[in-house]
Amino acid sequence: MTLKRLPILAIAFSISLSFSGCSTVSKPGGGFNLFTPAQDIELGQQVAQQIADDPAQFPVLPEKGNEEAYAYIRKIRDKILNTGKVAYKDEFAWEVKIIKDDETLNAFCTPGGHIYVYTGLIKFLDSEDQLAGVMGHEIAHAAQRHSTQQMTKIYGLSALTSIVTGNAEPGLLEQIALGLISLKFSRTHETEADTYSVIFLCPTDYRADGAAGFFRKMEGQPTPPEFLSTHPNPGNRVENIEAEAKKLNCRGTKSYDAEYQRIKAKL
Repeated sequence: MTLKRLPILAIAFSISLSFSGCSTVSKPGGGFNLFTPAQDIELGQQVAQQIADDPAQFPVLPEKGNEEAYAYIRKIRDKILNTGKVAYKDEFAWEVKIIKDDETLNAFCTPGGHIYVYTGLIKFLDSEDQLAGVMGHEIAHAAQRHSTQQMTKIYGLSALTSIVTGNAEPGLLEQIALGLISLKFSRTHETEADTYSVIFLCPTDYRADGAAGFFRKMEGQPTPPEFLSTHPNPGNRVENIEAEAKKLNCRGTKSYDAEYQRIKAKL
């Protein structure tokens, strides 16, 4: 798969503006990004294919026999997307896959909107609004185009311009796609994704601070996931998420605990 070649000036100066507030649709997060949204889509497709080709590392739960679990996760996704607050709602894939790994407390979303949720995270959480909060956070990373902003920083202007001009070293695109699977976001990006998680849930009937439940539970873990080690303190994130929900005057109160426990029992 190759990235589409586009005029260098058009790409090099595609600096995005970010908007906040519950009354706006999310826009790509601030920061220099050499990739275009179309290239986010192509990179996401390549990453999704690499994940599908590596069942040992990413044992994706098959749809057959797990239809109810998939329908449940997609219902949560759709409630978030249908708020009208998510950028690229109609352009990105927003495809959902469940990874069968009860030991991993994680979820992630590739560029272009391929969403992966681990069974370990689903079983760790207590309610639907908590999972919706985490999914909103991951969707925000894709909608704000954080991954390709990070890749622009990591690989630099010369390497990425070589891709769009067709002069890249062999394997560079594959290297970038592989790097996206284990990419760590900056503290700024994590804070922004936390904020947009609230913005996304605010128009729904969920508790808009659902993601705070995840971080509150993480505070009690003796060995939190490695991916949290360089991120903002979970306690601070709980405070910030709850403060954002209060600032936006979010009214949702639903957590759907009973339904969530029923789905958990099926995994």
